[in-house]
Amino acid sequence: MSNLRAYITTSADGYVAGPNQSIENPLGEGGDGIHDWAFKLRAFRRIHGDSGGDEGPSNDFTEEQLDGIGAQIMGRNMFGGGPGPWDRDEPWNGWWGENPPFHMPVYVLTHHDREPLTLSDTTFIFVTGGIRSALDQAREAAAGKDVVVGGGAEAINQYLAAGLVDELGLNVVPLVLGSGARLFEGVGPDIELEQQKVVVGDGVTHLRYAVRSGSSA
Repeated sequence: MSNLRAYITTSADGYVAGPNQSIENPLGEGGDGIHDWAFKLRAFRRIHGDSGGDEGPSNDFTEEQLDGIGAQIMGRNMFGGGPGPWDRDEPWNGWWGENPPFHMPVYVLTHHDREPLTLSDTTFIFVTGGIRSALDQAREAAAGKDVVVGGGAEAINQYLAAGLVDELGLNVVPLVLGSGARLFEGVGPDIELEQQKVVVGDGVTHLRYAVRSGSSA
């Protein structure tokens, strides 16, 4: 069975976004700089269809994170569009334009039905059956490759609490947000992290852990 990885960038105090997230301010108050380290990387530019970019430790770590992934899971907030039923007259198509950077099936956790959305070589499938249903579908689509939960904090926390995550990758930036969407919120004390790798980059420290949990998968 393929592994489930979870990768996300956090502030130094553990938040993946600041308070008061909205369509106009998707990373919340103070969260605009949380991904600045990634924008200049060759790996980041490549998946967005651009050339050039920096190489080095952060780029190498990011390439490792991207390697061997066959499907992705994300929460409703990461896909965006606001809470509640989807607007059928002006449907939200995500934050990433007509050519999203995923290039694989993406399973979006939601409470509201919606038909799949295909943009370029990325198809978003909206799953109302919960985290295990999304994981089962993603694993089937990944065809032996790993599945990644890319965010946000609530989605990753649910998978961690359920004991379903095999590997956790954190990109920690020297930014203090003070409040917002926090990683590990409500996860509980049973989770154990076994350090696998630490890489110091330019404005970011990368951490990779194997995840052990008392919860049954």
